[in-house]
Amino acid sequence: MKKSYWLLKSEPNVWSIDQQKKAGAKGAPWDGVRNYQAANNLKTMKKGDVCFFYHSNIGKEIVGIVEVIKEHYPDKTDKSSRFVAVTVKFKKKLSKTVTLEDIKKHKELGDLALIKQGRLSVMPIDYKSWKIINNMSRI
Repeated sequence: MKKSYWLLKSEPNVWSIDQQKKAGAKGAPWDGVRNYQAANNLKTMKKGDVCFFYHSNIGKEIVGIVEVIKEHYPDKTDKSSRFVAVTVKFKKKLSKTVTLEDIKKHKELGDLALIKQGRLSVMPIDYKSWKIINNMSRI
C-alpha cells in the first residue's frame, strides 16, 4: 500500500507538538476542521500516512511528524455531523524547524498548498516536497 504525505496545521496555543507527544501511542483526534476542502483531505487519509505538524499563527513552522493511526470518523466536536476527524500519533520532533519563510525561499516548493492556499489546515504534500522539507530540517 502506497503511503501518502500531508501537512496538518494547528495553532500551538490550541494544540502543540508537545501536547501531541504527551498523547502517547493512543494518539489524539485531529478534529475541529470546518473547511470542506480540508475535511475532504481528512477523508482521503489512510492508516500509516505521515503528516508534517505545522504550528500556524505563532511560529509558522513545521515542527514535527505525526502518523495517521485511525482513518476518518465523525468529528465529535461537530454538532451538524458533516465533518470528520482522524486520529494521529506523534512520531518525532524535527531536529531543526522549517519555517514558512524558508519554504517560500525554496523554488521547488513554490506550488505547495501551504504557500498557494495559506488558510487551508489539512493539505497533501507530494513525495518530492516531503523529501526536500525533511532535508531542510536536518541542516
